[in-house]
Amino acid sequence: MPSLETYDGRILAWRELGSGPPLLLHCGGPGFSSLYFGDLPELAAERTLLLLDPRGTGDSDRPAEPSAYDLEDYVADVEAIREHLGLDRIDLLGHSHGGFVAIVWAGTHPERVGRLVLAGTTTRFTDEIRQRRMSPIATHHGQPYFEDAIAALQDQQAGNYASDEELRGLYERAGPVLMPLGTDVEPIGRTLMAAGMNSDALRHFNHTLAAEMDLRPLLPRIEAPTLVLTADHDAFGGPTAEEIVAALPNSSSAVVPGDHFTFLEPDNRAAWCGAVLEFLRA
Repeated sequence: MPSLETYDGRILAWRELGSGPPLLLHCGGPGFSSLYFGDLPELAAERTLLLLDPRGTGDSDRPAEPSAYDLEDYVADVEAIREHLGLDRIDLLGHSHGGFVAIVWAGTHPERVGRLVLAGTTTRFTDEIRQRRMSPIATHHGQPYFEDAIAALQDQQAGNYASDEELRGLYERAGPVLMPLGTDVEPIGRTLMAAGMNSDALRHFNHTLAAEMDLRPLLPRIEAPTLVLTADHDAFGGPTAEEIVAALPNSSSAVVPGDHFTFLEPDNRAAWCGAVLEFLRA
């Protein structure tokens, strides 16, 4: 597995799949490894995918300090990979929390951006996003697992876990209510469980960064071509995506069928990958 040693002595690793020009992918969470994305065969047919294990996940070492999970810390790791590969510019796709990292990286290093894909992400957490997140949960009301799933979700959001294993258990219990009733959550759940959990990373984001995060001032600095990609049932779609598109100097947008993890939905992954490839080919 390719890797490098960072300035602070950590190993930073990534998977490489496919062939063609490199595309660095930064997954969400935070706290998941690159297995979060699966294998994305449609993308790998045209691009060399550099699937990063973010700090503290997969084969990438945890930082010495459990608080070293600021967005700027993740940005430093993106820059470390770009420099290690000897690339003046690099194409980056960030999904969800990876999109937050991508915005901060591109806004801080605009001269290093080739093409940028902001997938299923936001610049801030709004009441609109919170309401859209609650919609699928409400469809499960009255189901036998509902009360336990809600309790697990509340514990996860409150940080009531002492280890990666306890966090994993909360995700497993909450999983059934995170998508609309009747959705087959098994492919998504299986992949996310395989991607692992970093409880330090999630706790730091939820309790230190999320409430005050507002990345909107960085958007006008991103002059590289940027695709804002959402799914029609994603909480980060609609007005949230429109706000990002309006603030970017050189943006386009695409909406594909599915929910937040469209790239893990067997019926919708090809459309998601197709939208990314169409943008990258331009």
